Amino acid sequence: MTTYAPRALLLALSAATVAATLTAAPVARAETPRTQGPALTWRPCAQPGGPTGQECARLPVPLDYRDPDGPQLTLAVTRVRSERPAARRGTLLVIPGGPGGSGVRRLETKGRALQKALAGTYDLVSFDPRGVGGSTRTGCALDPGDRHLVTFRSWPAPDGGIGGNAARSRRIAEACRHNGGAVLRSLTTANEVRDIDRLRRALGEEKLSAWASSYGTYVGAVYAQKFPRHTDRWVLDSIDDPDPSRVARGWLANMAVGADDRFPDFAAWAADPAREHEGLRLARRPEDVRPLFLALAAKLDRAPKDTTTPGVPLTGNRMRQALQNALQSDGLFAGMGRLVRQAQDPAAVPVLPDALAGPMPDEDAAVMMATICNDVRWPAASVPAHRRAVAADRARHPLTAGMPVNITPCAFWKAPEERPTRITADGPSNILMVQNRRDPYTPYAGALKMRRALGDRARLLTLDRSGHGGHGAYLDNGTACGDRTVSTFLTTGRRPGTDTECAG
Repeated sequence: MTTYAPRALLLALSAATVAATLTAAPVARAETPRTQGPALTWRPCAQPGGPTGQECARLPVPLDYRDPDGPQLTLAVTRVRSERPAARRGTLLVIPGGPGGSGVRRLETKGRALQKALAGTYDLVSFDPRGVGGSTRTGCALDPGDRHLVTFRSWPAPDGGIGGNAARSRRIAEACRHNGGAVLRSLTTANEVRDIDRLRRALGEEKLSAWASSYGTYVGAVYAQKFPRHTDRWVLDSIDDPDPSRVARGWLANMAVGADDRFPDFAAWAADPAREHEGLRLARRPEDVRPLFLALAAKLDRAPKDTTTPGVPLTGNRMRQALQNALQSDGLFAGMGRLVRQAQDPAAVPVLPDALAGPMPDEDAAVMMATICNDVRWPAASVPAHRRAVAADRARHPLTAGMPVNITPCAFWKAPEERPTRITADGPSNILMVQNRRDPYTPYAGALKMRRALGDRARLLTLDRSGHGGHGAYLDNGTACGDRTVSTFLTTGRRPGTDTECAG
């Protein structure tokens, strides 16, 4: 689940596509939907490396669904039509992660793989949620210093202090309240779900199938709860805990467990003799990598190291955040190993990953924060209570140093206008959940809570490949067995009769 997509995935605590043939229309044209909804005017928008025939349109949606004829926002929508019209059975909606992930970019990057896996069974459709990418956007006018990932996220001070986090969180919340306006207040999961149903009607579809990833799994689950009769084959990939009393607060807290679950994969990689010739072997034994990393981060707490980015040193918290980013995928381990080596070498000047070298765009930061704060009431801004929680979490999960339970701008946010949706077992049994056992952002324990909530509506496919894991399973960091099972479900409707596991 763009340059800043990984940051959106990490906040998600975190990831992309609609009527008859694959050829692009030579000129823009409007299509009359078969069910009531706004017409979509499609234009070619294929990008280099993306699927051929990709088209884009704009969908008007109400700023406030209580006033459907009032001010309107627009959503960027994209599609790739089935290359085999005779085989087409409907539309597959790709629900992006985040909050803040772009579905338009998701389809650009995953469209070809989906076409191959699904063999023309669907038109592929996705969208940029309100506040994201090509859709109506807003910002908070945050200071650039508050938009670095290690400041936007509440990493405690080296001694565990959170006074700076509390002051920054209040400052961010106040800036968003003063500058974000009505659009910022409208950035909620509930409105994204309403927007999806408006898109369904604009597409002229009675039912949608879906592939939802990361934060998108919560969006997908809420849609299936609110509009069950409009769901066909529903895939939830890398699944968030749906606890309605916590929502994103729970997702963030769960990242401490996710890092602990996933770190052994990095440790095994970093101690593998195969790393020797690459100059990236960090220890002789996997069990030695964790204390090495913790000691290095503590050293950088005391003495940050200059980097190739002027004014942005490698601190202990930047090293910890770099690890969180790298745990997303096995393919990022080499970059993490190089950063550790550069930090250890007195003569080396570390090169920061792009995500840590500069501030996020203001609009990206706004949508990430607003969505999680608007969805559910967070605990009051009690510094002593948060300080106690941070101290306990630092001791229990030193890799994340208390960040997942620290105070955030949501503690100073205006109370949400709606209650979160409770996910239940009421509805059709048409959901396939797919989950890596070692996922650093949406850990397995949270997926099990979604599984229990859905009851007989769902089956859980667990992917457990020794030494491998990451965030995002289908057509990404999963297994060949998992990909086949998901593709079979989407193309034929055959789903495992019981919860099952794929090892390879």
